Amino acid sequence: MAASASDALGLYISVPFCRSKCTYCNFASGVYPASEHARYVDRLIEDLRTSGKWAARMGVELPRRVDSVYLGGGTPSLLAPELLNRLFTTIRAEFELEPEAEITVECAPGQLAEATLEALTASGVNRVSLGVQSFIDREAAISGRLHSRDVVLEDLRRLRAAGIHNLNVDLIAGLAGQTFPSWEESLAMLANSGVPHASVYMLEVDQDSHLGREMLARGVRYQAGLVPADDAIAQMYSVAIERLKQAGLEQYEISNFCRPGMESRHNLRYWRRRPYLGVGLDASSMLRAADSNRVLRSTTSDDLKAYLAGCDPVETAWLTRTQQHEEAWFLGLRLNAGVEVAAVEREFDRARLAPALQAVERLVEAGLVVSDGKTVRLTAQGQLLSNDVFQEFLGLDTEEDKVCLDRQ
Repeated sequence: MAASASDALGLYISVPFCRSKCTYCNFASGVYPASEHARYVDRLIEDLRTSGKWAARMGVELPRRVDSVYLGGGTPSLLAPELLNRLFTTIRAEFELEPEAEITVECAPGQLAEATLEALTASGVNRVSLGVQSFIDREAAISGRLHSRDVVLEDLRRLRAAGIHNLNVDLIAGLAGQTFPSWEESLAMLANSGVPHASVYMLEVDQDSHLGREMLARGVRYQAGLVPADDAIAQMYSVAIERLKQAGLEQYEISNFCRPGMESRHNLRYWRRRPYLGVGLDASSMLRAADSNRVLRSTTSDDLKAYLAGCDPVETAWLTRTQQHEEAWFLGLRLNAGVEVAAVEREFDRARLAPALQAVERLVEAGLVVSDGKTVRLTAQGQLLSNDVFQEFLGLDTEEDKVCLDRQ
């Protein structure tokens, strides 16, 4: 669905600092000296203060009204309280933060100092996402996590005592050493924790991670040989959907589950293609031109030295109408609500829609999506093979697109 001129903005702020690097992680994050933290926040503040000028230079609309803020990482809670205070003070000075805005901070269990928690609540943080990944101590340790189950439960208690009840817990299916009984135990612990939101990811091993390099080299340091087979990981994911539903956490997106009304408002804007500004290392933005239907996507550098030196976004591209149409399908299909065909047609016209509907027919025959003529949704099998489904919606050029490309 296209954004309207009255849309609010979402702010994503990347904080790449970690106390240790997880074996499976390929994010632009790492263990850096604390002396870099202040320099980094200085750069974040500079980016926030100059974002309006950058948007004007690029010819995009940057709404001042903000209804969601998300500090991701890395481990943003490693920032000193005074740095968090400076950051949130700048956000409020440069933007109009709605009174009911959702403000999320990612935290690693056991790495949330009392002074930091006080700074978060004083800054208006009302949602915390805990990167638990496993409630089984041995699995967490093998993966490079530094917490135990007891630490997770204590952090949940502390957060609630501080007045933060909108809590998310991340789990990963397929960690090294994970078994079906241990996975069931982690799911039971999550359900019993009473959190209103959960994210469950199937392990994807990237060759740039410690684990990925070890799997290619057949090493043993990171226990690559104990990673479950793909079919087992898929079965664990299916079990998670069933167990979380029984606990009152309904799936609303491929990897996300919640109690009624507790969806992640910030993440929903990604899948619904609403405008967001990303600042910090390897942060992405999606903004629309003020005078047309053009969409700009940009990504900052993933090199900390280059970012601190003040380099501009390393990738900046205007999406064609075809690319926007493709995104409407493969982002919208991530949601259990699916894609409303009439809404896509209103935004892109019937001619552009035709090849996508042909793809839908093929996917229905393959049992990967269901369609009642009004809405298209992934099936359970389609969720497991979602990347294959999304591939069907790439390269949907119409004859008009091909003529335009030939003229360029």
